[in-house]
Amino acid sequence: MGLFSFIKGAGAKLFGGKKEEEKKVELTRQQALAQEIQRLGIPISNLSVDLGQAVIVRGETETNANREKIILALGNVEDVAVVEDQIVVTNPEPEAVFYVVQKGDSLSKIAKAQYGDPMKYPQIFEANRPLLKDPDEIYPGQTLRIPPL
Repeated sequence: MGLFSFIKGAGAKLFGGKKEEEKKVELTRQQALAQEIQRLGIPISNLSVDLGQAVIVRGETETNANREKIILALGNVEDVAVVEDQIVVTNPEPEAVFYVVQKGDSLSKIAKAQYGDPMKYPQIFEANRPLLKDPDEIYPGQTLRIPPL
């Protein structure tokens, strides 16, 4: 549990924009964030998302991997700068390191820097699914999970 900082201007555009206007969807920011977690299919029970100085997320999930993916899913949304984690993990395991993608990064470059082997990029890709759909589609400012080997 704790506070996690993100780059506020980078990330998915869940709030406002033409798509929402066209569909005439009127969701609160909290509902939009909660629906993003549900859309990604990350398992969590009793999910609660509140807004204050930070996005505050509560609930219960089985693994740290699920907890970390929820934090990243919320933090990698445009206009979210801080996520306060209050998620209970029922089956804790070693935590991953968070890495902010820099200009010129690729998953293989990150794998070489983090693991010493660029061919270990699939572990980073899998650790960030369903947040990543393609290993070649990462962007500067995005935060990724780097799991221990």
